[in-house]
Amino acid sequence: MVDNVGAGASSDDGGVKLEQDKLLPIANVGRIMKQILPPNAKISKEAKETMQECASEFISFVTGEASEKCRKERRKTVNGDDVCWAMGALGFDDYAGPLRRYLQRYREIEGDRANQEKPANTNNTSIADQEKEAPPSSSSSYRTNQGIRM
Repeated sequence: MVDNVGAGASSDDGGVKLEQDKLLPIANVGRIMKQILPPNAKISKEAKETMQECASEFISFVTGEASEKCRKERRKTVNGDDVCWAMGALGFDDYAGPLRRYLQRYREIEGDRANQEKPANTNNTSIADQEKEAPPSSSSSYRTNQGIRM
């Protein structure tokens, strides 16, 4: 019988590398942790690694719930609304509301940004020419329905 204790810490770099690919970058985790601490505070490697695993697991947990909802609805894309729904469904109501407000504001800003990037109607281009260049109307929902392709 093979003993699997410590399998994640095997000397085979392939197994460890695959596990690390599922985690958030440790430098990013450390940077986020430092933002809340006093400037002279230190963070141990163990604390960063623990937070890295917890944050990565939380993301997987919420995304899995959102993905399951999409599967039941026969959709292939997880979007922000699905993540907000999953947060509430998993009991994170205190976070789901602020996340919905953030998502709404993000969409407003992205919509404003997209409108600013559109070229202004010039006299050199006719309306017919602009309609030819315009993307199909279904793409207008792209910004509000963008998400994670499964």
